[in-house]
Amino acid sequence: MNVIGTEISGRFRIEEQIGSGGMSTVYLAFDPTLERWVAIKLMHRDISSDPDQLERFRREARTVARLNHPHVVTVIDAGEDDGNPFIVFEYVEGETLKDRIKRLGRLPVAEAVAYGIEIARALSAAHAQRLVHRDVKPQNVLIDREGRGKVTDFGIARSLEAHGLTAAGRVLGTTDYVSPEQALGHQVGEQSDLYSLGIVLYEMLVGEVPFHADTQVAVAMKHVREPMPDAQRRRPEVSSALARVLDRSTAKETANRYATADEMVHDLEEVLAIEAARAGETSGEATAVLKSLKGDTADFAPGRLRRGRWRVVLTTALLVGLVGGLAAFFVTRAQKGPGDAVTPAAPGLERVDLAAGAIEDYDPEGDGKESEDQVQNAIDANLTTAWDTETYRNGLAGVGKKGVGLYVDAGSPIAARQLAVTTSTPGYQAEVFGANGSKPPRDIGGWTKISARTTVKENQRISLDTAGKDFRYYLLWVVGLPPGNKADVRELSLRR
Repeated sequence: MNVIGTEISGRFRIEEQIGSGGMSTVYLAFDPTLERWVAIKLMHRDISSDPDQLERFRREARTVARLNHPHVVTVIDAGEDDGNPFIVFEYVEGETLKDRIKRLGRLPVAEAVAYGIEIARALSAAHAQRLVHRDVKPQNVLIDREGRGKVTDFGIARSLEAHGLTAAGRVLGTTDYVSPEQALGHQVGEQSDLYSLGIVLYEMLVGEVPFHADTQVAVAMKHVREPMPDAQRRRPEVSSALARVLDRSTAKETANRYATADEMVHDLEEVLAIEAARAGETSGEATAVLKSLKGDTADFAPGRLRRGRWRVVLTTALLVGLVGGLAAFFVTRAQKGPGDAVTPAAPGLERVDLAAGAIEDYDPEGDGKESEDQVQNAIDANLTTAWDTETYRNGLAGVGKKGVGLYVDAGSPIAARQLAVTTSTPGYQAEVFGANGSKPPRDIGGWTKISARTTVKENQRISLDTAGKDFRYYLLWVVGLPPGNKADVRELSLRR
């Protein structure tokens, strides 16, 4: 039945469908009484006659209505319209966390930790009401326009006192994120949600779920039997402190897992403070979460990012000592130390998040290729990999080239203020150029020069002057080679 254009409960005018699942369909609707947009979940008519399904749907409304938390999607109203059960939620304009992971490939480490904290805080609020979500996954986390995460879809949430609503042995939840005990049909509690959150955290950091198989059952059994892949091997800048949180949250045995969401929140907050102190800066939701820290974890955050009540600013020496001490405290895995900041940080600047594949080589005066198979190495946050130029034994001029280089795509025009470069071949000469358009200029003459010529050191910050203009593309243009006639870029980052 087409419900677009109709009113629910004589008040909410349905405008368009925005989602659908096995139990219900979600619509965007307008509430003229309060002049706001809302999301309405309508239960499918063909299952509304099933007493168990109907009770589960009604229980979702009661469940979320009991939760008043900034990281839980709010229930506004619930009822039945012409025998059709519905729930009205706040409308969160933005994207799901799953969409964000698909778009970026993997999230910046600090941002992933920040969303882990927000989800864990939401679960803590639910668990305080004796409610287990049972389907924690990035599809059920909405990211609003301000970047905040909000947990939704408590459709299979269950009170720890409830009985009889799940058939024996039936697995509820998504097997990519299912806990071992849930996969085996055993009793599910708060720690099951924490396992699923650990899998979500892994996916945010690595860009994909840890286990793959031909069937959902096979995936579920991997959660039961196979060890978690090592996130530090997949992404070396993951610190030992963060790896420890992943290990503990995804332990197969509940005795080795976090006992409460609050414990996991505490450790994640300390990890976020370590990441911020190590990098010297944060951006996006990581900054917002850092400013919300309180108690002992607030002491670990860089002074300029603390809440207003914290007035003491750590000196550089104290900050370095604190980070070292915290990292040493968390090191529990042999031969694994905390990752290093991959490019030098600068106070007051915000790092630009670059999407996977947002970098290309640039050789307009040669064959159009300059180590094209290595370009991703320059933004993979791994100092052991690099992009390098070809070897020019007679210099660039010897082959008639003004320069070669590589450029990053910021995704949209921005006014960047700095390009940070880490290299193992210091001494080469470079300039930075900016450009706009659907594609970068094919000739260097089409670019705008936005930096002075710089002799690149091992850790070099190149100041940019865009003269008030925004550019989408930023080109590191190598115009003079170092001894050895070959230059490399271990890591490159853009800041604004």
